Amino acid sequence: MKFGIAFANIGPFTKPDVAASFAAAAEKAGFESLWTVEHVVVPSGYESAYPYDPSGKMPGGETAPIPDPLVWLTWVAAHTKTLRLATGVIILPQRNPLVLAKEVATLDRLSGGRTILGIGTGWLKEEFDALGVPFAKRGKRADEYVAAMRALWTEEKASHEGEFTRFRDCVLRPRPAQGSVPIHVGGHSDAAAKRAGRLGDGFFPAISGHDEISRLFRLARDTAREHGRDPSAIEMTTGGNGAIGSGALDEVKRLADLGTHRVIVPSFLFLQDTADSLARYGDEVIAKAG
Repeated sequence: MKFGIAFANIGPFTKPDVAASFAAAAEKAGFESLWTVEHVVVPSGYESAYPYDPSGKMPGGETAPIPDPLVWLTWVAAHTKTLRLATGVIILPQRNPLVLAKEVATLDRLSGGRTILGIGTGWLKEEFDALGVPFAKRGKRADEYVAAMRALWTEEKASHEGEFTRFRDCVLRPRPAQGSVPIHVGGHSDAAAKRAGRLGDGFFPAISGHDEISRLFRLARDTAREHGRDPSAIEMTTGGNGAIGSGALDEVKRLADLGTHRVIVPSFLFLQDTADSLARYGDEVIAKAG
């Protein structure tokens, strides 16, 4: 079982010295990856409902700092050696796919092939409006951008002809150190599960209910089969508050039985005595989970 930390680039970990020491301590404790969140801007007074809290509002309020995930991960890469560098998630439809492909390939090359690109389609319509990107068809836009980026990463002279982006005989260098970059689909909707099955290297539903996790995993795998893909090749990531505390090992076992490959725990677990609390989790959970 692999272990990662979600919401890695918020709270005190937005500060450069704290981010560097946090990442180094997580690596030493046996964590495999850090997962960052993203919002370019948070329009004040937004009315779109945040889907992960009953209040409909993001934790931390509108003014909480959220560093750019790729820049933050580049800083972290320079202070670690083996830790995987993951976006969980980047809001793909808001990005220019050619620029993003270049940024991600550069991070992967500089880090020695440690990048995971977690993608989502977004929920904050007001942010899309501010960026001048249509909120409608954002799922279809994301699918097309995945194809475009993979072409840029793997083809000598990449071409793509779609509804949202078109280019011909484009050379992108440097290429990712991994040859390409694994793309993990985030989200707990049926649409996200099907997207993971169609085109994802991984699936990351950020929910904790076992029955729903099992259903979404099954939907992703069934969709993969329908599209001629190997369902076992899709890496499943999930977790949450259940994987902390005295029952953590039991929860990790239950998640493994559901087909989970990576368990994610929230960064706020390590706000106090960060290095010591990371080391304790490594000793009490990671080392014993096998």
